Amino acid sequence: MVEKKSILIIDDHPLFREGLKTIIRRDNSFKVVGEAENGRQALKLVKQLKPDLVVVDISLPDINGIQLTGEIRKLLPHSRVIIVSMHSKIDYIAESFQAGATGYVVKESASEGLLQGLKSVAKGEYFLDSSVSPQVIANLMKIPVKEAKISDAEYGTLTPREQEIMRMLAEGLPSKEIADKLFISPKTVENHRANIMKKLSLHSTMELVRYAVKLGLIDVDLWKD
Repeated sequence: MVEKKSILIIDDHPLFREGLKTIIRRDNSFKVVGEAENGRQALKLVKQLKPDLVVVDISLPDINGIQLTGEIRKLLPHSRVIIVSMHSKIDYIAESFQAGATGYVVKESASEGLLQGLKSVAKGEYFLDSSVSPQVIANLMKIPVKEAKISDAEYGTLTPREQEIMRMLAEGLPSKEIADKLFISPKTVENHRANIMKKLSLHSTMELVRYAVKLGLIDVDLWKD
């Protein structure tokens, strides 16, 4: 029997949390193990429960959900975070992915998009709500990378193994899957990832993806599925 993926829900509206739980119960591969109404509670539960997936609202009473996403990823680098927000503007979406989110669902379409998003990010893929226009996705890839000088010369400083792992990371593969493919340990993958980010002066997965797209290492269409 396949073990269910554990989910922590973070939203300050009890009725919306209940709605999310109802949606999640439709799929037996997921289980809600906890819920929080603010960032303080959320970080406590993240440490305690170590959920596989975290569903986060952007608007919380004590901390911005995007900032909270960054804190969660620091505590649990292997957990996947989906932002559920009423906002569909590019600024919110870009900042969410830059903070470490791997999925983004607009609240008004959560009933249709949440399970699809959870399934995608659980497999190590990125997910962007289909209600967000393709133009937003295209513009997302054009946002300048802060403090990162993109050049083939920098890419050339990577070892062949680092280049291989970089492409897999940019395609959204989780460390365990990369480790399995390359017959190395997840810890070794994480060490390579840290070296890659340092050599390329990158600071987030989103920057890594844009770097790879601009060099033509991966197809931008990977982000449109």
